[in-house]
Amino acid sequence: MLKGNPDVSDSAPPPAGPRAQIAPVELPGLSGLVTLLVCVVVVTVLYVAREVLIPITLAGLLAFILAPLVALLRQTHMGRAPAVILAVLLALGVIVSLSFIIVSQGIQVAGDIPRYTTTIEAKLSTLQDFAGNRVFGTLGGLGKRIEEAGNAVAPPAPAAKPAPLPVEMHQAPLSPLEMAQRILTPVLSPLATAAIVFIVTIFMLLQQEDLRDRLIRLFGARDLHRATGALDEAAHRLSRYFLTQLALNALFGAVIGTGLFFIGVPGAVLWGIAAALLRFVPYVGAFLSAAVPFALAAAVDPGWSMLVWTGALFLISETAMGQGVEPLVYGHSTGLSPVSVVVAAIFWGWIWGPVGLILSMPLTLCLVVLGRHVKQLEFIDVALGDQPALTPAESFYQRMLANDPDEAQDQAEILLRERSLSDYYDEVALKGLSLAANDFRRGVLTPGQIDGIEVALEELIGQLADHKDVPPGSGQTAGEATARPADKDTLSRDVTPPASPSSAPSSSAPSSPAPSSPASVLTPESLIPAWRSEAPVLCVAGRGPLDRTASLMLAQLLDRHGLKARVISHEAGSHATIASLDSTGVAMICLCYLEITGSPSHLRYLLRRLRQRMPGIPILVGIWPTDETVLNDDRLRAAIGADFYVTSLREAVTLCIRTAQGEDGKPDPA
Repeated sequence: MLKGNPDVSDSAPPPAGPRAQIAPVELPGLSGLVTLLVCVVVVTVLYVAREVLIPITLAGLLAFILAPLVALLRQTHMGRAPAVILAVLLALGVIVSLSFIIVSQGIQVAGDIPRYTTTIEAKLSTLQDFAGNRVFGTLGGLGKRIEEAGNAVAPPAPAAKPAPLPVEMHQAPLSPLEMAQRILTPVLSPLATAAIVFIVTIFMLLQQEDLRDRLIRLFGARDLHRATGALDEAAHRLSRYFLTQLALNALFGAVIGTGLFFIGVPGAVLWGIAAALLRFVPYVGAFLSAAVPFALAAAVDPGWSMLVWTGALFLISETAMGQGVEPLVYGHSTGLSPVSVVVAAIFWGWIWGPVGLILSMPLTLCLVVLGRHVKQLEFIDVALGDQPALTPAESFYQRMLANDPDEAQDQAEILLRERSLSDYYDEVALKGLSLAANDFRRGVLTPGQIDGIEVALEELIGQLADHKDVPPGSGQTAGEATARPADKDTLSRDVTPPASPSSAPSSSAPSSPAPSSPASVLTPESLIPAWRSEAPVLCVAGRGPLDRTASLMLAQLLDRHGLKARVISHEAGSHATIASLDSTGVAMICLCYLEITGSPSHLRYLLRRLRQRMPGIPILVGIWPTDETVLNDDRLRAAIGADFYVTSLREAVTLCIRTAQGEDGKPDPA
């Protein structure tokens, strides 16, 4: 299987060969243009047909709110139609009651406004005195001098003209029909919209399952699983969010109304309801609701205490709700990024006005859910969702490309709160290096960029030198768990990767360790004599551009567990330099490769030279990420001739710990 002349030396670097050609940047394809055109058409329809779409959207959201109530009523053995009618009547009663309170309180506050004129004039006079009469006096004197100068140069007054004859225009008296139309039109239009909303809501609740099936038939008949998942997620998330937001805003309005009542601001119930409604507007709604109560507090109280208490009430209530209650209820996430919330409010406010501001969050949540299930709309989830746009490995690679190890360290510090150092290296750093090696092989990265990545990564490894390789939350320190071996059943002689999800499990395949970090921190007394040297592990880097950094990671992890390691380059094992290689105290040889492509004959020759130089020393080959062609082919593994094969740094550390404690004995011949 392995081809090559055993006499051929690999001391020289492999021939570069032609670089992979990178395709030039292409213009947007037909599918991209079609998607853009569809988006433009949808936005146009939303704007033009808003008079029709707003009632339907309000009805849909009301149906989401009432659906749990209908389900609860049906659990009492009530029929669907009576349950729907009762739920809608309850909602209608709540809305009518709130409307009556708003109108009556508004009329009362408006009638009392003239009484506050004296207080307002007195406070303005106080502000003028506070600002200083000198400033106002100076401005007044300057204005007087300007007026006098204008009078001095003014032209003589023209001769008096005869006064024009007055002309009066009288409007014809309105007929009873015209008067009724002028009075009833502003009232009938909202009532008609409300009637449409409630009628559509009733039909949506009555035909809930039928509407779901029809939507699946229209948009997802070819993929019932994905369509059902999208609808269920949208219904569950939107219903949960809107109900929760309604409850929290009602709580906020109750706190504001109660506080304003005790402070003495007129119309406290009205301003509490307004605060609850306006808080649906993201970020600024609560502060908009404070404007009128703030002005009334200044107008009612001759002093300043009511104004101060009102401002403190809104500030403390909004801070407690936004920073304490909402993160606790929502689980610190609503599914939307903070920037997308602002953008959504601007967009829907432009499309549908004040109603769009209130509906911006639930409507945007629907779009994000669609983006997660419909491939053509995936850009919506990327742009508006709260999920990271890049995976940790991609973000790590991007930071390395930007030569920014400090930001990479910030990312590492966050990830290390939930995983051990070896898991971070395996799941993030090595996968990021694999992306870099793949780009280099394709000709995207220059040798200078590769050198910059290597320098930045070595700096990052140095910054993480103080981190212990222990699972977070274990409470284990560097001095604990001394000489505690790993479970003998968790590691086989040849550690092979787990089977892919598409392959059937094999009963004869050796098992791999559970995904957790090795816990042993060894002391010299717990090691067998051969491992008590100054550096018992020799880490040999592969001949890839970034294999040396993988060797540095392995050496650091071994040091975290009490095993010193020495890192040498691939050239140190060549024919020209192998004779001068210092083998003093070496008890294990670890070869680190990010990848092996094609026939790995150079690896076989390197192992042969190392065995000749250090006979009897076990050799471990680590390839990360896994090259299943190499590690799963028994004939290739036998031809390479290594004693151990691993696919992660965690497995390599665990195997070294067990070997250092003499638990595996002498390695079996490959």
